[in-house]
Amino acid sequence: MKTHINLRLAPPSRNSIYKTGHHRTVDIMFMYTYPTATAGLVLFALLASAAALGPDPVHLGTAEDFTILAKSGVTTVPPSVIVGNVGVSPIAQTALTGFSLVEYPDRVFTTSKQVTGKLYSATNAAPTPVKMTLAVGDMETAYTDAAGRVNPDHVEYNAGLLGGATLTPGLYKFGTGVSFYEDSTLNGSSTDTWIFQIAGDMVIAADKKITLTGGARSGNIVWVVAGKTSFGANSHFEGVILCATSASFVTGSTIHGRVLVQTAVTLQKTSVVHPEISGIP
Repeated sequence: MKTHINLRLAPPSRNSIYKTGHHRTVDIMFMYTYPTATAGLVLFALLASAAALGPDPVHLGTAEDFTILAKSGVTTVPPSVIVGNVGVSPIAQTALTGFSLVEYPDRVFTTSKQVTGKLYSATNAAPTPVKMTLAVGDMETAYTDAAGRVNPDHVEYNAGLLGGATLTPGLYKFGTGVSFYEDSTLNGSSTDTWIFQIAGDMVIAADKKITLTGGARSGNIVWVVAGKTSFGANSHFEGVILCATSASFVTGSTIHGRVLVQTAVTLQKTSVVHPEISGIP
């Protein structure tokens, strides 16, 4: 009798991720199943470890439910394209401007032709106010976590002038601002992580782009910015923005990731795409 062996890759759980310094190992379970004439199905499991580089992931909690989350408002100049949910709190629904909102019958959320998802605010009907308070609290906790990480791999890398650079996984710390006046690349695997701690502002110039290579994923890249963030016309950005102030996007700018800020977000014909929903890296 011929023996048939099937290979199945079981995704790792959060509990199977370990770290030493900024090098992590991700445990992967390989499942082997084959039939025999006398014993029915026999299952073998082998545990392998794959190296992963970079700091521990930043957990967003319930803020992960949102592509855009802000405390004092989100404004759009149509037509913007947002894939995922949008939320504001503790500000009222009136702080969602330019969306031509359509209210859901039970007033728990609203919709917009510019948003593939739902829009929530602190003044929607219950249970939304509680949901929004929790999400904003989780966003602030994630900011504090990311900003407080210690033992950086790079300090003042290239004096914060990151245009033209190829950025490998790790924890980056900047005492001032960061700018991209040329295209840049983040190179790493799908399990590698990046955290950029930025004490000043962050800006990407018009027509400049951040590109991911080697399988790197935008959801594994966190930009924690104490100042404001600005994105020039037709620029493209990658990663999760955790910003203590504001984020402004000029006409034609795009981002694969999330925009989670503690003041306001302004969009001008901007595309903001949640990576997990869209299926892109």
